[in-house]
Amino acid sequence: MHPLSIPAELASLAVRLVLIMAVLVPLERLCAVRKQRIWRGAFATDLAYYFFANLLPKLLLVVPLSALAWAMHRAVPSPFYAAMAGLPLGVRLALALVAGEIGFYWGHRLMHEVPMLWRFHAIHHSAEEMDWLVNTRAHPVDLFLGRLAGLVPIYLLGLAQPMGNHADSVPLLFAVIGSFWGFFVHANLAWRLGWLEHLIATPAFHHWHHTNDGPAYIDKNYASMLPFIDRLFGTFYLPKKFPNLYGIEAPMPGGFWEQLAYPWMPEKPPQPQLSPKN
Repeated sequence: MHPLSIPAELASLAVRLVLIMAVLVPLERLCAVRKQRIWRGAFATDLAYYFFANLLPKLLLVVPLSALAWAMHRAVPSPFYAAMAGLPLGVRLALALVAGEIGFYWGHRLMHEVPMLWRFHAIHHSAEEMDWLVNTRAHPVDLFLGRLAGLVPIYLLGLAQPMGNHADSVPLLFAVIGSFWGFFVHANLAWRLGWLEHLIATPAFHHWHHTNDGPAYIDKNYASMLPFIDRLFGTFYLPKKFPNLYGIEAPMPGGFWEQLAYPWMPEKPPQPQLSPKN
């Protein structure tokens, strides 16, 4: 991204923000899981993440994805890519959604299971009030690894054609759909969609991924859009109620810059509990 294009990008992000708010904020007021303020305590911090997260990761992804595309087009026979490019756009997009979701699932799951990676991802899970803007609360390293995990299978399978003569719309559509769905599933919406909840991710499905109700309920529902992937790998959980609590047990600094520095700071050892004096 050229520095001169940053003001235009910021203006575009501001317009998108207003449009998203215009849709989701009234819905949250009408159909809330629990009543909470629009301008909640961490709103300003999450707003900073919205702009920061939409500018930095796309710059970081350029090099690895370009290198991957270059390597694959030399390692994989060209007839394979030609065959994939010949598929209708709708078929390629559907395959990309499934492949990308599987890649994202495992990248996301590793963020929970590898302690070093969890320190980055814990920032996203530290939200104790759920709404649409929580979708943007994510450390740039977390965003980079999550998006890379989703895009790599799409490139490996030739579902994206970055080396062609024109821009390929599949990665763009995958990113746009994923971004929209991220705002939706984090929203403070009490909607239940019956049997559709087993086909597409909903706020109820993803809220249980953010629960802090106890060890038996955490580390579930890693998929962002397709719950059947969690069923496939044994991490699906969707009761009829919503969680009681959100967030994490560990303390998390409240400020934007402090949270960006949090994963790099040494962990503090637990303090011994002193016996009360008699």
